[in-house]
Amino acid sequence: MIDYRLIRSEPERVKQALQQRGYEASMVDEWLAIDTRWRELTTQVETLTAEQNRLSREIPQLKKVGQDVSERIAQLRALGEQIKQLEQERREVEEQREQMLLLFPNIPHETTPVGADASQNVEIRRGGAPHPFDYEPRPHWEIAEQLRLIDFERGAKISGSGFHVYTGLGARLERALINFMLDLHTREHGYQEVFPPFLVRPEVMQGTGQLPKFVEEMYRCADDPLYLIPTAEVPVTNLYREEILSIEQLPINLVAYSPCFRREAGAAGRLTRGLLRVHQFNKVELVKFTTPETSYEEHECLLRDAETVLQRLELPYRIMLLCTGDLGFAAAKCYDLEVWSPGVQQWLEVSSCSNFEDFQARRANIRFRREPTAKPEYVHTLNASGVATARLMAALLENYQQADGSVLIPLVLRPYMEGQERITP
Repeated sequence: MIDYRLIRSEPERVKQALQQRGYEASMVDEWLAIDTRWRELTTQVETLTAEQNRLSREIPQLKKVGQDVSERIAQLRALGEQIKQLEQERREVEEQREQMLLLFPNIPHETTPVGADASQNVEIRRGGAPHPFDYEPRPHWEIAEQLRLIDFERGAKISGSGFHVYTGLGARLERALINFMLDLHTREHGYQEVFPPFLVRPEVMQGTGQLPKFVEEMYRCADDPLYLIPTAEVPVTNLYREEILSIEQLPINLVAYSPCFRREAGAAGRLTRGLLRVHQFNKVELVKFTTPETSYEEHECLLRDAETVLQRLELPYRIMLLCTGDLGFAAAKCYDLEVWSPGVQQWLEVSSCSNFEDFQARRANIRFRREPTAKPEYVHTLNASGVATARLMAALLENYQQADGSVLIPLVLRPYMEGQERITP
């Protein structure tokens, strides 16, 4: 969440940030009205409590000298009842205040371009040349079905639309992608691997920003207060919730594989076919915990680490800097990595690389100390997909398809496929 003191001290700045992100600026005035009432109630409670304490001290003294204290006792009882009622109202107003604060998105970083939607994102650079075709390239779902790599029909039979089954060499290729990425990030980029739970508590979802805003996009357990994770970012970031780290521990760099579960409805047309928009997919996630002064340097390192995956796979890609209107709820700055899909003639997002600054740390109460006796400060958290495999698999099949119907296996994956060079019909 954002610092409530910023709303109090710079309401116009916050309003401008909200408008740039497509939110109503009136949120600020609504929150300030609730905050003002909370502060008024706090002052009233403190004033009456002070009077209550004064009377509590005075009554025994008056009794000692034989004075009648019945009127003061009645006043004390009335004060107690009044304080009780005000405390109840204050708790209710405080809950409103906190719940509304959770709905404020992060404030965009000054280097985030202002724009209304994805059409105003800024291309930073491209890598890899598109594979040449002297025929019309086929979409990945046709390739996968012909080579018996993915069974979309049986996936839908088991779980409904948006689910699929990797079979045979398709399952091995998916596992090869995951192992390649985990090995790359642990052996070359210095990340520590963790393997987190796939079910988490509501407060964990709230910590990373999924709740309460995106509750309808999450899969919930019917009989337990648990959610299926939409990304490993959720459990991995919350590993340090309610903790105070030492500065010597920072930065912390973690990598995790997990399946991801999302109830998104998806877009219309060809972008709902095959692996392009699914309810369950695999992802390797990168998470960093840093000091505030190093987080943007670490953000660029994070981007390079995710970019290396696409470079090693020799896939054509581009990096987009997201504008304010397309920025994720919790992010202050975000890059998207997109791979070219020749079968559908679209750029497909396979990674978002975000700096959340202290937004998630405030929600999850993750702090650090610069010295043993220093006041705790909030860490900065960052994450990137390193990367998501569903669309990556789609791009791989489409870019490496051959005229004879086979698919070449990228060089970097062949050691994970026992040296196999291609998948043939």
